Amino acid sequence: MITSKQRAELRAQANTLETTLMVGKEGITETLIEQTVMQLDARELIKGRVLETSFMTAREASDALCEATGADGIQTVGSKFVIYRYSEKKHQLEAQKAAAAKKAERKSTSNPVRKGVQKRRAQAKREREQKDEYFHQAAVQAAIDRRKNQ
Repeated sequence: MITSKQRAELRAQANTLETTLMVGKEGITETLIEQTVMQLDARELIKGRVLETSFMTAREASDALCEATGADGIQTVGSKFVIYRYSEKKHQLEAQKAAAAKKAERKSTSNPVRKGVQKRRAQAKREREQKDEYFHQAAVQAAIDRRKNQ
């Protein structure tokens, strides 16, 4: 069940929506219900319109679609109506997109100057270790040569 504050927020969101659902002279058909379910899964909030040739009012069409799809009626004004149903699928997709954006943001926040400094320090450390190894080997060889000469 939707609270009045949630309903008011959904009405505000519905103001900018385009009408995507049309109820014609045939009324509420299976095709219309299937289309409504698909749109609710994709968008959660849809705006519909009852054509003049229909023998139903917007309130009747909204109530019938809400009953058939398990949605909540948000608003009925003139020949237009707005219905809402929570979509787990939509929220999972949004969570995946948010996680991907956050991951991309973490990668992009690395400091290239710091990476360069770290790389140069690591290279200098490797060079020092190579020099130390070289001089150690030279000292060992010199000691061996001195022993042979004695």
